[in-house]
Amino acid sequence: MSEKTAANLWGGRFTGETDSGFAEFNRSFGFDRRLFSADVQASIAHCDALVGADVLTAAEAQQIHSALQEILERAQREPDYFKEAAEDVHSFVEARLTDIVGDLGRKLHTGRSRNDQVATDLRLWLRAGIDRMASTVVDTQAALLEIAEANPDVVIPGYTHLQRAQPVLFAHWCLAYFEMLSRDRERLGEARKRVNVLPLGSAALAGTSYAIDREAVARALGFDSVSCNSLDAVGDRDFCIEFAGVASLIMMHLSRLAEDIILYSTTEFGFFELGDAIATGSSLMPQKKNPDSMELVRGKAGRVFGHLAALLTMMKGLPLAYNKDMQEDKEAIFDTVDTVSNCLTVTATVLRNTRVNQLRAREAAIRGYLNATELADYLARKGMPFRQAHETVGKIVMLAIERDCELNDLPLDEFKSFSQLFDDDVFKALSLDETLSTKSQIGGTARERVSEALVAARKRLAAD
Repeated sequence: MSEKTAANLWGGRFTGETDSGFAEFNRSFGFDRRLFSADVQASIAHCDALVGADVLTAAEAQQIHSALQEILERAQREPDYFKEAAEDVHSFVEARLTDIVGDLGRKLHTGRSRNDQVATDLRLWLRAGIDRMASTVVDTQAALLEIAEANPDVVIPGYTHLQRAQPVLFAHWCLAYFEMLSRDRERLGEARKRVNVLPLGSAALAGTSYAIDREAVARALGFDSVSCNSLDAVGDRDFCIEFAGVASLIMMHLSRLAEDIILYSTTEFGFFELGDAIATGSSLMPQKKNPDSMELVRGKAGRVFGHLAALLTMMKGLPLAYNKDMQEDKEAIFDTVDTVSNCLTVTATVLRNTRVNQLRAREAAIRGYLNATELADYLARKGMPFRQAHETVGKIVMLAIERDCELNDLPLDEFKSFSQLFDDDVFKALSLDETLSTKSQIGGTARERVSEALVAARKRLAAD
């Protein structure tokens, strides 16, 4: 089977018909129609540029403006507007334009190619996607601050190697993820700067021969600058790859947060209880409450990592300039924006529907010799070299294990048998409050430092 090429934007050189199977394989309208609004927006700016280049009259431009606006409005109010088949979003818009203004609509493509057109559309779309995503990151950060502020006195065990290490405030744990997401937002902003460069005016690969004021087009579309090399502008997608890298880092952080929440909500840990709104049950076991929300976030991280790998692989061997391989960029970018945004939203919802079990967390924080480092510091502050103090405390821990008790439960005489530096004040040093309060340098888990950090975090969000 075959189909006519007349409906396409490139049929003049061909006398034969396109195989229908290949036509469907080649068609991108099923997914690139998400660029529709961006394509119309860029077309309006290009139309104005053609007036400045004496290609269109002001009257012709006004007709095209009105028609493009009508197309945009119809797409918003008519659910079936996109049902008509097209090769891609650009041919769809041009076909609808010529339906309204006739041959005048065909003049709009003067001085541009689908190559610079799609690069422009994708940058416009991705710029808006980054802005929305950054806002969603902020909301997730706000949710972290909310649960931290609601549980200011909760202490949990801090872990290394998934073994209990030292006690930390729960709010300190929340702020760790807040900082990760802050860096993610910074990276989004940096990536946005490189997205926000106008390729329109590069045409197919060599630039345009019409006197188009590219800087005026850039201003009209909100771009910070114009591309400096036409081959580069249409032939690279590093801005997509960079964004996918930033998105992968966001998902890596969300996946780690999800893993913590999953672990801490198990019966074995019991620090968290997930609300009914964000958990599911078992079809067989009536007692189950499963953290499916967080498991999905953890799983979807791999999906986003896959898009990054796909984009890198797609681009790695392409000669300059444009190649049809690059059509594969859109589904990866569209799904990355959707997936990361959804995962951020769900994570914020989970945080707002999670109850912290203060007693269970504290019990875990005071058992398992989490104050052993504090005991070594106690000896070091009294003049014992830290390496010797470390070894001494290791022996005391072994004794406590043999006695099946915590360090605090050992009598003073036992401590003195290891060193005469021990005195009555050792028990204060081993207390949970003292263990926390000594971590009072900037970035530590002392209560006053964490309180200051929460206030500063709130101010940062408000400023942004």
